Amino acid sequence: MSSVQNQNVKTSLNEREGFQVWWRLLRPHTLTAAFVPVFVGTMLAAMEQSINFWLFAAMLLASILIQAATNMFNEYYDYKRGLDNENSVGIGGTIVRDGIRPNTVMALAISFFIIAGILGIYICAASSWWIAVIGLVSMLFGYLYTGGPLPIAYTPFGEITAGFFMGTIIIGISYYIQTEAISSEVIIVSVPVAIFVGSILLANNIRDRVGDAENGRNTLAILFGHKGAILFLTSLFAIAFIWTGVLVFLGILPLWSLITFFSVIKARKAIQGFIGKQQPLEMMPAMVATAQTNTIYGLLLGLSLLFHLYLPLG
Repeated sequence: MSSVQNQNVKTSLNEREGFQVWWRLLRPHTLTAAFVPVFVGTMLAAMEQSINFWLFAAMLLASILIQAATNMFNEYYDYKRGLDNENSVGIGGTIVRDGIRPNTVMALAISFFIIAGILGIYICAASSWWIAVIGLVSMLFGYLYTGGPLPIAYTPFGEITAGFFMGTIIIGISYYIQTEAISSEVIIVSVPVAIFVGSILLANNIRDRVGDAENGRNTLAILFGHKGAILFLTSLFAIAFIWTGVLVFLGILPLWSLITFFSVIKARKAIQGFIGKQQPLEMMPAMVATAQTNTIYGLLLGLSLLFHLYLPLG
């Protein structure tokens, strides 16, 4: 691609130079998928006892670092396998458009993992060393998402893997390190969050469906086709909101948790943004709206637990 064409792509994506290059490398729209589960798990713990702020902060930073490192591994290996090029939409683009050396991206990813590991030592010392085992497995799957001989991202299991580890597992750990216990209710409450986290990956794969198919991927979006994948995304959103409503009805979640339904607005925008669109650039707003659905839902869910703690409705 010529430098003029490259600049046109950067302009279309509103990509800027300087610090913005490194910020894009982190793929910030995905980082809320790391923040939300930690926040929700900690607020669930706060309903039962006072929380340790430093444990919360360490868990939050470690989770964000692992997510950012996973994004960097994604960029590195997609570049190495020839999946990303200057025309690719939605990636960080630091290698193919900004000229950052691939080895630099890999070194940063490993550094983030090391820092997360150090934070993990503190978390384990303050809670349980079993957390180290779970944390190492989570980091391994973060690497294997695009690394290794058979990347998870190339299979139909990317969404369920991301949802399980970035949703249920992180919520469970965040709750456990505060209470030193776990319950079936915590796992049940984690399900909608896991669904929304997985939906971010599904939305990404809907946008990249054609290019991914050409490069040997076999994601759910490819298996379902464009219309089928949109229908599946709609179904996931519906399940998550219905699940939440049932939990409120059963008293597992407080009445305050009904405020999470405000995120339906973004979910609807995400679905509408995919319908009738074929070009990746056209689907970028839908991808963003999907990530925002997770963010808004998770923040409102965590806040609803906090509201219930200080302003119970009954």
